[in-house]
Amino acid sequence: MNPNTPQSPLENAHDASRTSTRFFALVPCAGSGARAETTQPKQYQWVLGEPLVVYTVRALSSVQRLSGGLLVLAPDDTFDWSVLKDWPATWSRQACGGVTRAHSVYNGLLALRDQGAADADWVLVHDAARCLVTPQMVDALIDACQSDPVGGLLALPLPDTLKLESSGRVASTLGREGKWLAQTPQMFRLGDLHRALQSQMATQFLGVTDEASAMEMAGQHPLLVQGSAVNFKVTYPQDFDLAEAVLESRRKGKDVNTQGKKL
Repeated sequence: MNPNTPQSPLENAHDASRTSTRFFALVPCAGSGARAETTQPKQYQWVLGEPLVVYTVRALSSVQRLSGGLLVLAPDDTFDWSVLKDWPATWSRQACGGVTRAHSVYNGLLALRDQGAADADWVLVHDAARCLVTPQMVDALIDACQSDPVGGLLALPLPDTLKLESSGRVASTLGREGKWLAQTPQMFRLGDLHRALQSQMATQFLGVTDEASAMEMAGQHPLLVQGSAVNFKVTYPQDFDLAEAVLESRRKGKDVNTQGKKL
């Protein structure tokens, strides 16, 4: 960790009563991103003069209703965070990443709790590599979920025909009705998500592919909130070119503002 790492974002959080429900961002940032074929973790790949994760942090920290945020880094992370000159005062970085994404999120929840977040507070978990998220998308998720007993996630109805593969060939065609592509942020109460993940620790979080899946395993049914196709996760080499094109379009003021919609 860099010596200038902020350690207690909640000390600088917006003034709020301890009985008030708050919102915090949690960004797992400990993965290697092997499918991206980069020489460093994909979240640190430079796009239009800045590391990809910088766009992610900047967008989330612009959401006024978030009281703070936490980046969960790998224990051996060596990224030079001084490249982000305007690091948000209510955010911190903790080198508590685990072997899997689910383990990193679990450790991040514990770190948020140690820093003063309450079990009743909402946590919005967002992929570091979804650098095209906008404050409007996050606000739409909060609007839809803040009164929900479970919480929910941004997602998109499956737009394409879905094929089942066997040995490199089509085995069958599956109906796309009722099928959604999960995105992030995914928003749940800190205590509820912590318990859902903790119940899966004995299996090393087997089958936990995102926070919503952990909540489903706990018997809950997260709310689907329509997101945007622009909010894709940079995964493959060609995705960097597409992300760069969108970011360049935004710089020129041509980006279409797409907000999420409650299902």
